Amino acid sequence: MGATGSTTIEDLVLMAKETEAAGLDQVWLANIFSFDAISVLTIVGREVPRIRLGTAVTPTYPRHPTAIAQQALTAAAATENRFTLGIGLSHKLVIEDMLGLSYQKPAKHMTEYLKVLMPLARREPVTFKGEEFVVNGWNLDIPGAKAMPVVVAALGPRMLKVAGELADGTNTWMVGPKTMKNHIVPGLGNQNATVVGGVPMILTKKIDEAREQIAKDLVMYGQLPSYRAMLDREGVTGPADIACVGDENYLRGQIRRYEDAGVTDLNIAIMDVEQGGYARTLEFLSSIKSA
Repeated sequence: MGATGSTTIEDLVLMAKETEAAGLDQVWLANIFSFDAISVLTIVGREVPRIRLGTAVTPTYPRHPTAIAQQALTAAAATENRFTLGIGLSHKLVIEDMLGLSYQKPAKHMTEYLKVLMPLARREPVTFKGEEFVVNGWNLDIPGAKAMPVVVAALGPRMLKVAGELADGTNTWMVGPKTMKNHIVPGLGNQNATVVGGVPMILTKKIDEAREQIAKDLVMYGQLPSYRAMLDREGVTGPADIACVGDENYLRGQIRRYEDAGVTDLNIAIMDVEQGGYARTLEFLSSIKSA
């Protein structure tokens, strides 16, 4: 289950409780222009005892890898090691145009970032000298924190290779099942990698109306270059065409397509575009999980 939108911390705790009660396994929280996702998930994890938690995703450029390791391992320790750190480059529009940081070498940035972050995430000291990061003998003593999974938002060939070689897998968004099977999974080059697939979904009979609203709600994802490339690979016009919209049989079929493509963790973002749609879709997901 994925969570986005203008909601309060109390709303997010309640959503996680409902997700856990439905028998689902995970809650993923985006980190965009609202709450800090790692902090909120630490709170959620203290309130909700079973559900696994993950960021989808926290941008790397604004945070030194030692700082994000310290924060994320604290979240892991506070939630009995149910936390997965999802990181990503974000986009040139955000990093360079809005924050004034260089976005010239994103793959090299992520490579160096992971070479500092991953030893710390695996509870080891790190010494590293690169062009962007220089770290000497850094270690973190965080009682209760075990080795923490790290997944990278990777879509292009170079980033997929980096994620497959250095991290524990990838966390995707705006990727259809055909592109997942033919591009994302083989691009990782690691048959043991975690593949988190973010998928918009709603159970509805009003398919055209739902897709029309989803197209409006997700319009920006059809304009950002990295997502646009995935939509083009899938051969679709926009984000609404990636969304799983339809009745129970259709949604079951789409879920199977992602599973068959190699997705290990399906991250459903329920699109609450009609009255009762969220609760109805959550109940459906609960029914197939318990089947």
